[in-house]
Amino acid sequence: MDKGHLIIVSAPSGSGKSTIVQWLMKEHPELQLYFSVSATSRPPRGTEQHGVEYFFLSPEEFRERIERNEFLEYEEVYHDRFYGTLKEQVERQREAGQNVVFDVDVKGGINIKKYYGDEALSMFIQPPSVEELRRRLEGRGTDTPEAIEERLAKAEYEMTFAPQFDHIIINDNLETAKAETLSVISSFLESKEI
Repeated sequence: MDKGHLIIVSAPSGSGKSTIVQWLMKEHPELQLYFSVSATSRPPRGTEQHGVEYFFLSPEEFRERIERNEFLEYEEVYHDRFYGTLKEQVERQREAGQNVVFDVDVKGGINIKKYYGDEALSMFIQPPSVEELRRRLEGRGTDTPEAIEERLAKAEYEMTFAPQFDHIIINDNLETAKAETLSVISSFLESKEI
């Protein structure tokens, strides 16, 4: 069995990244895409199960694994609230022939690409403008004006990293962005089959 390939999708919040990734996974089973299962130090919510949605680790376990260099990337979002991608989990999924999709923040995406180099495809989903991103975030109705300003400031910063990705997809029109993402991933996977 061939080893699975790696597809990194990063974007500022509100760019449509998760919508595009979920569409690809649901509508294009021929791509054999599987999410990378991340680790977190937060407790499970609702019906979440260890090893399915996340690997649930205590903050101490998380720190020990950081010390042992077991993460491709990780972030401490708040004090003692970590999220990260375990190297061994990605390799397990690849050995099973799964094409692993990383729906990660910009820094995480850059770190994974550095680690895997040409073995990974990295894509940056970008809003057409910061003004459009503001409109989308306000339209969601889920954030306070302060939270929106924070997200916009972070998005402007994150957009400066776009040139470090293999492909930049401008999500001006969702259907066009979906088609372009599908085309880029299909070409990458075909090039790896040769």
